[in-house]
Amino acid sequence: MSDEPTTLREAIEQAIAENEVLLFMKGTPEQPMCGFSARAVGALQALQAPFAAVDVLPDPRIRQELSAVSNWPTIPQLFVRGELVGGSDIILEMLESGELAKTLGVEQPEGLGTPEPAQPAPAPPMSIENRLG
Repeated sequence: MSDEPTTLREAIEQAIAENEVLLFMKGTPEQPMCGFSARAVGALQALQAPFAAVDVLPDPRIRQELSAVSNWPTIPQLFVRGELVGGSDIILEMLESGELAKTLGVEQPEGLGTPEPAQPAPAPPMSIENRLG
């Protein structure tokens, strides 16, 4: 009997099992095809965490089968050691709190995840066009 997966779902499950950190995304890490995937990649790259990625765009069945496996409807989806971590919003929240670095087993870089308090922007000068003339 071969170790080759016989269905797309088995191939997805095998990829999740074989890769410590795996991101299912739209596009590739070098060329994300949506903002959510780009932010997820950015979070992983900010932590300098090695990860594998699967582009779900070439075959719509990948996304359908992935959602059946993970029970999560949206893309991207991050798996760490076989467990679903979540999508883009969860990844970013975890990055900011330092939890993503802990989950990935990497060091949180200085200043990352502790955003500076927002400073109010100065009001722009008013500009009114005189049309009364």
